[in-house]
Amino acid sequence: QVQLVEAGGGLVQAGGSLRLSCSASGGTFSTYTMGWFRQAPGKEREFVAGVKKTDGSTTYAESVKGRFTASRDSAKNTAYLQMNSLRPEDTAVYYCAARANIYVRTSARDYEYWGQGTQVTVSS
Repeated sequence: QVQLVEAGGGLVQAGGSLRLSCSASGGTFSTYTMGWFRQAPGKEREFVAGVKKTDGSTTYAESVKGRFTASRDSAKNTAYLQMNSLRPEDTAVYYCAARANIYVRTSARDYEYWGQGTQVTVSS
């Protein structure tokens, strides 16, 4: 069973950048496909990006394509989400998640393990 811990959130001005990290322990990181989700107040949790466990290929939500980059480093047991050109509408709690299946899925219920979340606030 893997434990996930996110870090790197904070307050940033619109147009700025943040890099989130998700450190995994207690399991074999390379056997998990990783996902990033976010949840704004009063809204449902939504898919942001995913990184496949085999070849590191990525999938993105349309709202973040071209601005966010997801990656993973199996040597460090860590997944990353580089967020550039941030907008006020990106404000949310960001979560990383893991699933044993090979494929990236955009539904939160398809992920078995979750981190505690990290707050990202983008001011206008």
